[in-house]
Amino acid sequence: MSAKDMTEELMKAQVLVEALPYIQKFNRKIIVVKYGGSAMVDEELKRKVIQDVVLLKLVGFKPIIVHGGGKEISKWVEKSGMTPEFKNGLRVTDEPTMEIAEMVLNKVNKSLVSMIEQLGVKACGISGKDGGMLKVEKKYSKGEDIGYVGEVTDVDTTLIESLLKDDFLPVICPIGYDDDFHAYNINADDAACAIARAVNAEKLAFLTDIEGVYKNFDDKDSLCLLYTSDAADEEDSVDLGGRCVHNKKKKKNIQSYQQRHARRDT
Repeated sequence: MSAKDMTEELMKAQVLVEALPYIQKFNRKIIVVKYGGSAMVDEELKRKVIQDVVLLKLVGFKPIIVHGGGKEISKWVEKSGMTPEFKNGLRVTDEPTMEIAEMVLNKVNKSLVSMIEQLGVKACGISGKDGGMLKVEKKYSKGEDIGYVGEVTDVDTTLIESLLKDDFLPVICPIGYDDDFHAYNINADDAACAIARAVNAEKLAFLTDIEGVYKNFDDKDSLCLLYTSDAADEEDSVDLGGRCVHNKKKKKNIQSYQQRHARRDT
């Protein structure tokens, strides 16, 4: 073995040694991974992300993927001759757009399942409609109607718990039902937060092209590298990639995940 090969092997061994305390700490613990943004567009990056999540599963964690697909949805909306429309960072989702969103999200969902299973791990792709998992109510953006966009009101974890018990890696797309069983698109960040709380996840990780939480999205110097519930008390609202997050909901999320960092993985 050459000196270069020996150095590389020693570096790998060092990484494993450093990782052991974390592997022991999070063994059999639930980790929710929100996956979206440009991290889903680049095929090579997508492959590496899925490899990392599969590795978590193989070393004893219980990962759950909650994915978006906004860029892909916008592409197909344009292909259909429509123009994607956003209000305050949220997609305006009329009935034709909702049909496209559900089609695209299910396509993305099954492609992720395929990639995971190619690596030897059992995965199951589901939407929030399955098993009545995600119950929603109509969401408004600063009082404006934005169509079939839902706010999660309840999470039924029965199906998720059954999949984890049977050693599957759940892959969830953020579509839910209201009380009248109308389908609604859900912001993937919101869906991930709601699911993580409901299953008492140990960690919630965001893999996205958004750098993190801003006090003011237009001011790039206002990025918060570490955001705590104490900091939430001092602000009325913050921005997550141009989407305003108000104090009440924000504080609830942050208190559940005091040590969560939102970072860019591109």
